[in-house]
Amino acid sequence: MHNETIHSFGKLALRLAVGGLLLCHGIYKLTHGLAPIKQMLADHHLPEALVYGVPAGEVLAPALLILGLWSRAAGLIITCNMGLAVYLGYGAAAWTLNNTGGLNAELALLFMLGALAIACLGSGKFAISGGNGALD
Repeated sequence: MHNETIHSFGKLALRLAVGGLLLCHGIYKLTHGLAPIKQMLADHHLPEALVYGVPAGEVLAPALLILGLWSRAAGLIITCNMGLAVYLGYGAAAWTLNNTGGLNAELALLFMLGALAIACLGSGKFAISGGNGALD
């Protein structure tokens, strides 16, 4: 198998993992309400309008990753969204260990770093865009 094909399979796997798993979180938040996010924003004296980053970063951007459209842009949106989630949800405790030995914020950090990798690598050829778009 050609190197480009192997690389594209790896990019597809990463896009499906980050996009598919994060999409589930976003749908849950949309169906159960964004009030907890609004409260976290208020607790940190941040504008309530930032709550709209949840549908953008946890529904729209993951869907774009799954499809392979504007994958680099979607990866950057998710990276920023997860960075804010780590700050709001964990603060300095993000870097402390939980009772199973992992970092408290490990899931959000995995999403964030996976999305950053996609932003750097692009979508690959197994994408609707074929990896040819300026933001892919």
